[in-house]
Amino acid sequence: MIISGLIVVFSLGFIQVNKNDFELVKNLDIFYTLFRELNLYYVDETNSQKLIETAINSMLNSLDPYTTYIPESEMDDFKFMTTGEYGGIGALIRSGKNGAIISEPYEGFPAAKAGLMAGDEIISIDGFNTKNKALSEVSEKLKGTPGTDVTLIIKRSWEQESRKIKLSREQIKINNVSYYSLIEGKTGYIRLSNFTSDAGKEVRDAFLELKNNHGIDKLILDLRSNPGGLLIEAVRVCNIFIDKGQLIVSTKGKVDYWDQEYHTSAEPIDTKIPIVVLVNRGSASAAEIVAGAMQDIDRAVVMGQRTYGKGLVQTSRKLKYNTQLKVTTAKYYIPSGRCIQALDYTNRNEDGSVGHIPDSLITEYRTKNNRKVYDGGGILPDIIDTLENYSVLTYNLFANNLIFDFVTDYISRHTQKPGLEELGINDDEFEKFKYFVTSKGFTYKTQTEEALKRLIETAKREKLYLHISENISSLEKELQHDNNEDIDKFRAEVEELLNEEIASRYYYQKGRIMVQLRKDNIIKKSVNLLANPTVISSLLNTEETVNIN
Repeated sequence: MIISGLIVVFSLGFIQVNKNDFELVKNLDIFYTLFRELNLYYVDETNSQKLIETAINSMLNSLDPYTTYIPESEMDDFKFMTTGEYGGIGALIRSGKNGAIISEPYEGFPAAKAGLMAGDEIISIDGFNTKNKALSEVSEKLKGTPGTDVTLIIKRSWEQESRKIKLSREQIKINNVSYYSLIEGKTGYIRLSNFTSDAGKEVRDAFLELKNNHGIDKLILDLRSNPGGLLIEAVRVCNIFIDKGQLIVSTKGKVDYWDQEYHTSAEPIDTKIPIVVLVNRGSASAAEIVAGAMQDIDRAVVMGQRTYGKGLVQTSRKLKYNTQLKVTTAKYYIPSGRCIQALDYTNRNEDGSVGHIPDSLITEYRTKNNRKVYDGGGILPDIIDTLENYSVLTYNLFANNLIFDFVTDYISRHTQKPGLEELGINDDEFEKFKYFVTSKGFTYKTQTEEALKRLIETAKREKLYLHISENISSLEKELQHDNNEDIDKFRAEVEELLNEEIASRYYYQKGRIMVQLRKDNIIKKSVNLLANPTVISSLLNTEETVNIN
């Protein structure tokens, strides 16, 4: 079968494939005939839908990780990513030994109102047995049209009998601003966690609340671990603090339609208040637009770690049968003219891997006040803060859900809700945690032990092990560790995670954030910086990048 006169339809119009596009027509014809032959003659029955989706995904994977095909079954998840809304019970779930477990109910939504708690095991959903089922299946059963009922059978670890709980699904809207408050003196704090619909309005409302009711005269805008979202919401957030008519971001693509400039379009609320914007490696996309624009216009001091480096813009395009294509259509450029994309997907290495933009291609740009800034690798903060990593022990305790499971047990023994000031693990409970960890047979290996293991394997392959076996044995003995001693050694960080988890059980997401802020060193440094307007003024008028310890 020959494919000719092929028409590819887009919502913008259509592109007629003509004789000048022979290679495209030829390869589409090859694909069609290959698929037909495969479908007819392969020894076993084939799943046409699965084969086509595999082909589509493999094709898109050769471009960049943001250009993706969204089948009809994943449309609800896609809408949630852009709007922050979905129909369901309002709870996160995770895998347990036998099935799904409630990991975090959202305050004010059906799961929390019905009394569901983190740690509750979901046995069935409207008669659907969840044992050994994929989380995606369980999640799909919990979601549904707002107003419809769903009946859960749940098992609480400290109760003998299971519970039957009937809930009515609601429209779940997860706030972009996960927390805001007055944190010290007249310093306000706003944590912006996403850039879905209404992010700008939520930041605006939070800022007005802090300004009008608490009289703040300094602000910390926390964009750490914010993965981004809608570009227009980034512009709206900037507009709160930047004069009307200021260019915030521009986009440039292959198609002229995607060449756009986005300016602030409303009157700002406050163009003078000193601001510190916090970022880290997890700050990406729209979060980088806000941080980068505020830096380029010299409107705020950016503090933290270098951001992720996503300078690509995606647009969703409707396809047939309620499917969509999320496609990279442009690169974005912040006010200084720089694009902060870190990975070069166009020029891949010979093995197909993607490399960072080389230093030789990184270009210097200038901010409004003539400070030096650079493209090609995320937003480099004005003040660089060294990231404190958790120990391997603490990471493994968290990854193996021992923090989570112990706190579930803790809650069963502490039914009285404490005040946030009283909340915390005491010595007795910390000893119980150590016993709990031991009772679960927990073991872990340090990175040094893993490196030694690889050394032994290499030595055996190269037939050198016999010559160094005594030294290896000596090293193995030196590296042996005692779990209880290690937990005591890293008590501060283990206790920090325990307290955060306990706070989330009593006070939901806000409680977790409030406990995090108590021990957050970069918050303390930000408060101290904001207390010194002369230093801020100097930073925004200098070419130097500052390190803090």
